[in-house]
Amino acid sequence: MLIATALVLMMTVPALALFYGGMSRSKSVLNMMMMSYIAAAIVGILYVAVGWSMGFGGEGTFFANPFELFWLDGVTTDGYIFVMFQMTFAIITCALISGAVEGRMKFAAWVTFVPIWALVVYFPLAHMVFSCTDDSLICGRIGAQDYAGGTAVHINAGVAALVLVLLLGKRVGWPRDKMRPHNLTLTMLGAGLLWFGWYGFNVGSIVFGGESEEADMAQFLSETGRTFANTTLATMAAILGWLVVERVLHKKATSLGAASGIVAGLVAITPAAGAVDIEGAVAIGAIAGAVCAWAVGLKFKAGFDDSLDVVGVHLVGGIVGTVLIGVFSTSDGAGGVDGLLYGGGVDSLVDQVLGVLVAVAYSGVLTAVIALAIKYTIGLRLAEEDEVGGIDLAAHGESAYDLHTGVGGSGNATSVLAPKTQKEGV
Repeated sequence: MLIATALVLMMTVPALALFYGGMSRSKSVLNMMMMSYIAAAIVGILYVAVGWSMGFGGEGTFFANPFELFWLDGVTTDGYIFVMFQMTFAIITCALISGAVEGRMKFAAWVTFVPIWALVVYFPLAHMVFSCTDDSLICGRIGAQDYAGGTAVHINAGVAALVLVLLLGKRVGWPRDKMRPHNLTLTMLGAGLLWFGWYGFNVGSIVFGGESEEADMAQFLSETGRTFANTTLATMAAILGWLVVERVLHKKATSLGAASGIVAGLVAITPAAGAVDIEGAVAIGAIAGAVCAWAVGLKFKAGFDDSLDVVGVHLVGGIVGTVLIGVFSTSDGAGGVDGLLYGGGVDSLVDQVLGVLVAVAYSGVLTAVIALAIKYTIGLRLAEEDEVGGIDLAAHGESAYDLHTGVGGSGNATSVLAPKTQKEGV
């Protein structure tokens, strides 16, 4: 669990930061990466203070008492590892949202949004999904399966991203101007690190959920082996599914498509990792890769500027993986439920769809309330001149690349931060 926790933390810093950073424009890459890093700092502290208590402190339909385990009061030190593991889930869920608002959301607005959203949206939804008491809504009352966060993490983040995009509006020049990724090498590296870290995400969730110290060792090994294999095979299938659709639609198979296919497959198998067999995992991965490759183009038809395709990958991929549990799950899996294709009827499928609808409604409504409150107080959107000039310089006084001969430090940052008497070349 120590290793799994470290792997999931690595998924945000640096993996997601690199993945999103490479997809960003050069004038906003540092801000994009900073949004992941600051989310880790804020959410990590908040989770220890009240997040663990709200998620796992006791009974409750929507959340548990935030003060029952306030600042981990009553949690023994040997239990800290499980707190840290769940903390990393909270961190990456918040960080995922940032990709949709690249280059145009005020950094101060992001720093304000993150803790409020975690407190009001993520912590309660995590309780509904991961704290499987009879009273918790999605896992308990509805009975939907979600092993590592298809609803609480990916659908949740995807819906929040869509809400922010709609309230922020389009980037200056979109879609007229081509806003291509500035460094696909970083994106490919980030995607590979995400794939590596995701084994902690999925396999660690089975370990955590099964309380392995008391479980039968044979069953424990079977579930972890299944989860590891499913995570691997679904991702491979999703790469192929994405590239096939990309080739058909655009006549090219791109590196960005391969990287995006990796993430789409990982997203889709996340809720289903322990529920399906390897054939089901391959099917879910291939379907998710193909559907997400098609879905990312919908923003141009619908007119919403989802900068780095958070909606097309995380919302759509999360829905695909969560719903398809009702089709491909087997009674040999961790949930012990046969899906539609294995003679289980439609009951499981209905449960999965209900779980998705609750997550979408809960996240959508409350994210809108939070974002509107920020919009009409401190403001959500960066000033147009700062957006055009680059949020890295406007918000952080830095630029990612030193493109000016004779200027030291962080390129353009020197002209902002250095004394006026400093001469170029000194």
